[in-house]
This record gives sequence, structure tokens and C-alpha cells, in this order.
Amino acid sequence: MAIPFISTYAQEDPGEAVLSYGLGFLDVPYVPHTLDGEVKEDLVVNCDEMDCTTFVEYTLAMALSPTEDGQVAEGDFANNVQRIRYRDGRIDGYASRLHYITDWAENGIRNGFLEDITEKKSPYTQKVTVNYMSTHPEQYWKLADSPEDMRKIKKIENELSKKEIHYIPEDKLPVNGLPWIKNGDIIAITTNIPGLDIAHMGIAFYVDGKLGLLHASSTEKKVTVSRIALSQMLKNNDKWTGIRVLRLKK
Repeated sequence: MAIPFISTYAQEDPGEAVLSYGLGFLDVPYVPHTLDGEVKEDLVVNCDEMDCTTFVEYTLAMALSPTEDGQVAEGDFANNVQRIRYRDGRIDGYASRLHYITDWAENGIRNGFLEDITEKKSPYTQKVTVNYMSTHPEQYWKLADSPEDMRKIKKIENELSKKEIHYIPEDKLPVNGLPWIKNGDIIAITTNIPGLDIAHMGIAFYVDGKLGLLHASSTEKKVTVSRIALSQMLKNNDKWTGIRVLRLKK
């Protein structure tokens, strides 16, 4: 696995590092389910194709990794992907992967490399209710074939569904963003799809004074920068209800 480019921001502001590395993935093809090719759960690193979550994971892993002459070492990068993607950085079967973004975010906060900006800045809250995986096992072949993993996933869902999160409702996000949302912040889009917490992810990127989204788009079939403001993206999708904002800590 080759790290595809060099960033001059790796030792600078974490948000600028995230944005710089994320822009380096522009036009990489969007491909879903790249983590589920093998029967045994193991670390998959594929910078040649990605979905919205793996795009964010690879970008964060690069920004967290030390550099030598501006280049990220493959071993450091892979180690950081693992600690972002798996509960406390340990691979222990399918259920140890952080499938729900509420769980994914809590792992990052607990392990000290993410902070929840909306928790500090937004007064709006919503209750987490997740059961999509256990109620749609046909969409997760590893889960459908394993009663033990199903039991573990249901337990995780029950624990997550006791939580409350802070978010910004879609009608409270201006076109020009908010002063406390910075370039390189992680944007997680909340949803009203029954059983899901987050429907999409990307990276905050201000263009011409408007808050946009750098993301792996299933519509554009590639990593791209949104052509319209994030606020308008939310209004255009009746399944998107708002955003959470997370930030890399180094």
C-alpha cells in the first residue's frame, strides 16, 4: 500500500493537515463495502477506492501519523487506521469494528485523538436509537452468517441507544457555517432513517465563504468537494436532519 502524496501540513494545525490530506484523495473512486471482502476480520487498507467512512478514516490516520521529509510511513499509517476503526485499536472479530458512528466517535474521544465540538458549542440534543444492523442482517453478510456476532452487535446497539448526543439541526446551520466550525473538522450527518445514527460523513471545507463538504460521494462516485453549501445539501435530502462536528486532536 503506497501513501499517495506528501503533505506540508503534517506538523502544523491538525485541521489543516486533515484538509490537506483529504484534498489529496480528490477523484479517488467511491466504492462501498471495501472492508468486507475477507471471511476473517482483519485490517483492510485500500487508498485506491473508498466510501465516506473509510475516506475520513484514511485522512485522519494520515494526519495523526508522524512524517519524515514530509512522507507518512506506511506502518504508522496502518496502525492509526486500526485505532480509528476498531474499538480501542484491537481487532477481535467483526463486532470489534466500529460500525455505528456514535460508537466510532466515542472511541476517538475516549482514546484522545478526537473531540466533540458540538457537545461544547451546540445546545441541541437528540437521543441515539440504533438497531439498523440487527434488523437488516441481509445487508451485512458477515453478520447474517454469525449468531455470535449478531448477539454482540445487539448488545452494542442497546448500549448506544442509552446515549444522547449534541448536534446542529439542519435549519440552524447557515450557508456560511458557524465561527466555531473550522476547515478540516469532521462532519457527521445525522439522519431520520429508522435505526441509524449517521447517514454520511465528510470534512468541513470553506469555499468562497460558504461551508462545503469534502467527501466520498456515492452520487458523484468519487471523492469530491460539494458544489453547493452543506446547509443546502441538508435541505435537499429529506433523510438528513443535521450535523455533528468532531475535531482531530494531536
